[in-house]
Amino acid sequence: MKTYAQKSREYYNKLANGYNDSLEALYTLRFKRMLLDEIVIESERNSLLDVACGNGSLLKMLSAKYRLKGYGIDISEKMIDSARSMYPEFQFDVSSCEETSFQDEAFDAITVSAAYHHFPDVKGFAREAYRLLKPEGRLYIAEIYFSPLLRTLLNPFVPLSKAGDVKFYAPKEIEATFKNAGFQTNGFKRTGQVQLHIFRK
Repeated sequence: MKTYAQKSREYYNKLANGYNDSLEALYTLRFKRMLLDEIVIESERNSLLDVACGNGSLLKMLSAKYRLKGYGIDISEKMIDSARSMYPEFQFDVSSCEETSFQDEAFDAITVSAAYHHFPDVKGFAREAYRLLKPEGRLYIAEIYFSPLLRTLLNPFVPLSKAGDVKFYAPKEIEATFKNAGFQTNGFKRTGQVQLHIFRK
């Protein structure tokens, strides 16, 4: 049986060419726009890592607003190839979210846009994010929100997804995971099917 990571990699490798014209790109745009409204980047604290970056579009959107040193990681090799081709001003690498090659305290901010429900080990990601962030660094997670009833109905079937989806989370579940990893809650907002969490190291 394929792992979540294997399914995600295969799915997004197939989707990489022409991703910007896909329904998924249109759906996830609302998550990126919400992040764009909430993220604050100071000129002297401008190193940012986008986790599950896809083809790098969020970094490009942020760079139109801020001067930043942008980095992106994704499990899909073809998504990373697209990102490197379209946005050579940023650094992109193929990597899981739970174990990266970056040094301790390398980033001022980390973002995750509409991808948290794909992560096979959210506790492992929380620990890695804490390691990677500088003191006072911020973690921004824009994730799908469903009502308790919908989560109850959907979650038993989510692991069957060909895209490698794992689970849809309640806001309190996400908050607890990062608090247990040492983060402080720094903000929460929900608009429709988007929940946005801000944590501070």
